[in-house]
Amino acid sequence: MDNIFIIYSLLILFLPLAAFVIQIFFGKKLPREGDWVSVGAISITLILAISMFVMMLLEYNPDFRHEASFTWLDMGAFSIDLGFLVDNITVIMLLVVALISTCTHIFSIKYLAGDIRYSRYFAYLGLFTFSMNGIVLANNLISMYMFWELVGVSSYLLIGHWFEKDSAADASKKAFLTNRVGDIGFFIGIMLLYTAVGSFTFTDIFNGVANGMIAGTALTFAGIGLFLGAMGKSSQFPLHIWLPDAMEGPTPVSALMHAATMVAAGVYLSVRIFPILTPDALLVVAYVGGFTALFAATIAVTQNDIKKVLAYSTVSQLGYMILAVGTGVYTAAFFHLLTHAMFKANLFYGSGSVIHSMHHALHEKHDHETDPQDMRNMGGFKDRMPITYWSMLLSTFAISGVPLFSGFLSKDAILAGSLSFAQHHPEHFLLPVFGFGAAAITAFYMFRMMFLTFHGKPEMPELIEDIHESPKEMAGPLVLLGTLSIFIWYTLPYLNPLSSHGWFTHLVVPIDSVVPGNPSANSIEEGAHHAHGLAMYISIGVATLGIGLSVLMYLKKVLSAETWRNRAGFMYDWSLNKYYFDENYDKYLYQPTLRLAKKIAWIDWELYDKYFINGFGRVTSWASRVTGKFDYNIIDQIMVDGFGRIVDNLGGTLKKVQTGRLQNYLLYVTAGIIILMIIQSF
Repeated sequence: MDNIFIIYSLLILFLPLAAFVIQIFFGKKLPREGDWVSVGAISITLILAISMFVMMLLEYNPDFRHEASFTWLDMGAFSIDLGFLVDNITVIMLLVVALISTCTHIFSIKYLAGDIRYSRYFAYLGLFTFSMNGIVLANNLISMYMFWELVGVSSYLLIGHWFEKDSAADASKKAFLTNRVGDIGFFIGIMLLYTAVGSFTFTDIFNGVANGMIAGTALTFAGIGLFLGAMGKSSQFPLHIWLPDAMEGPTPVSALMHAATMVAAGVYLSVRIFPILTPDALLVVAYVGGFTALFAATIAVTQNDIKKVLAYSTVSQLGYMILAVGTGVYTAAFFHLLTHAMFKANLFYGSGSVIHSMHHALHEKHDHETDPQDMRNMGGFKDRMPITYWSMLLSTFAISGVPLFSGFLSKDAILAGSLSFAQHHPEHFLLPVFGFGAAAITAFYMFRMMFLTFHGKPEMPELIEDIHESPKEMAGPLVLLGTLSIFIWYTLPYLNPLSSHGWFTHLVVPIDSVVPGNPSANSIEEGAHHAHGLAMYISIGVATLGIGLSVLMYLKKVLSAETWRNRAGFMYDWSLNKYYFDENYDKYLYQPTLRLAKKIAWIDWELYDKYFINGFGRVTSWASRVTGKFDYNIIDQIMVDGFGRIVDNLGGTLKKVQTGRLQNYLLYVTAGIIILMIIQSF
């Protein structure tokens, strides 16, 4: 059985990579530009992931765990082991990635039909899926970090797929660079843990922390460092700015990366490292997640671009998951990751279906000025696109927390956890306020989106006859994921998967924290269970309030949206302009940094290079000329050549003395003796 899971895991990991290699080198030469290669490879991974999931359920073992590793780098005192960890969390996450990736590949066949870089697009989808599966399967932080960066590269390539548009090119760079900020913290956290524990493997790190090898402030900083990586990937405040701009990429990419998988990597990491997060670190996590949930929801409520609404909704829902980790109910966070992947990916597919139809209708009218993503240009699409409408409606019920839909189960558990945390720690009463406030606003803006898009009179009547349902390749994923937004698929074998006897709670076992002073997961779950009833009633109440206001304002038109917008005044403008974060970042961060860089460049070029480096060069050149002249005129001409001339002249003189005649030599000897005798006489 161990071998089966390892083999399946390797196939799931490397099949998308093989598809990437084939597509990138041979895709243009294959029939249909090789889309069938990518779709086939990803479909096989889905079959394998479903098989692993079924085997996991049949085993029904909370201690289910299979691990394999090998030494990647061995330098004696320093070595790195890489390997795979397959447990219940891994299998569930692999299924999520495989399902959404398969749906995205199928959806893209028609959505990207005729695209100039069709084969390259599918190649990059394969690279992304490979990278994401690598994160899921990693049993250590260093290999997770490698795949983490590969996901960043993949997102850059896919967001900038239409790089001829400046907005898409800028968005890809913004996503890549913003994520690097969080990744710096991630790397620092990894190094802090390795310095203390001497290993990157999760098991060794958990044991090292339990044995006190790192504790206190150092452990808190290490945990926050790792969480910074999650903040970047999961677009948490203040690193939230990249995700809405990433909507410049193809809509199926948004469904895959920015709703279900890439952004969920941060939550997955937070769940993995939960046992080493100190109470102080968890508090930071909770406040970042809670504030992000409410903050992003207040922006989504005023957006007119259908994809921007869903983008800020994703940021908000990810904040919910991070809030759950921070308040200790990480099981609920992971379950919300699962349900959110289904209904949010479906909502993105639905928006893609609407945009595809709008684009076709505008093309028929030769209208290239109207924005096909602006909801103010829509309305009345319900009867023209029934499959898209009903599928999106099911997912809208789910994200709004309506009972009998999947989102109700997971959001209710998160809200119960935050409420229980506040009951035990009254000073942190803001956490449930963040959660319930975001829930009310979410229900409002999601139904606002549905009413503006599908209900009422068409805002552009001349287009309505050209609006039509999407082809089956796009409608199929909509129907599937819309169906998976209903609660029944998550309830077997018990009604509530998150109850003490539910399958999800049983398999994703709450881990007692190894950090001293951190409340155990069991006690947190017990507290959340007691708060569940009150949280459920409040969540139903706020969802009803949000939906009711949306009905009155955008369906029945009893309340005037224009009037309430005017009453909101500057608050509406702030929300519409995303609280001017991009502008303020540009004014107070980007531009000062660029000015500083220009000044440093001026110092480097005008002072350092010209006066120090170039000056040193000029001094060296002058010194070389002086020494050259000294060497030639004095050393060579006077000393070396002069000595040679003296020797030459002396040799010439002595040559004359050496006549070869004996009588001359006797004369020289006699003269020498006489001279010596004269000298001695003195």
